[in-house]
Amino acid sequence: MNIFEALREDHDIQRELLDKLVATSGDTEKRDELFKKLKSELENHADGEERYFYKPLIDSDKTQDLARHGIAEHHEIDELIEALEATEYSSSAWLKIVKDLQHKVEHHLEDEEHQFFQMAGKVLSDSKKETLGTDYRQHMKENR
Repeated sequence: MNIFEALREDHDIQRELLDKLVATSGDTEKRDELFKKLKSELENHADGEERYFYKPLIDSDKTQDLARHGIAEHHEIDELIEALEATEYSSSAWLKIVKDLQHKVEHHLEDEEHQFFQMAGKVLSDSKKETLGTDYRQHMKENR
């Protein structure tokens, strides 16, 4: 499995968790469980993605700006997660923030899948794509 397939697989997990989380209401165990799972998934994914996708892309003039943009969006996602952690589950503001998070994450995933992957495909060799995919999956396995 190459790096693009590995990342896309985890993107689907994030989309599903976000959909489920947005559908929750109030201070419930379900909301707490889903939020903790999503937070962990996003943090581990961002860490692995920065190491095994963006880091190799920063070295190329063709993909450096995209990689920096992607990393910046990870920081914006982190800030929304921090805002959620500082807000009561029962607050109406919590749902608004989680919807903002869903929008930001989905925008980020679309950017990656429809722009970044194509540019990276031109810069990375086939063997590098496979190696990065293996390393990324191992990282995720160790951190889930």
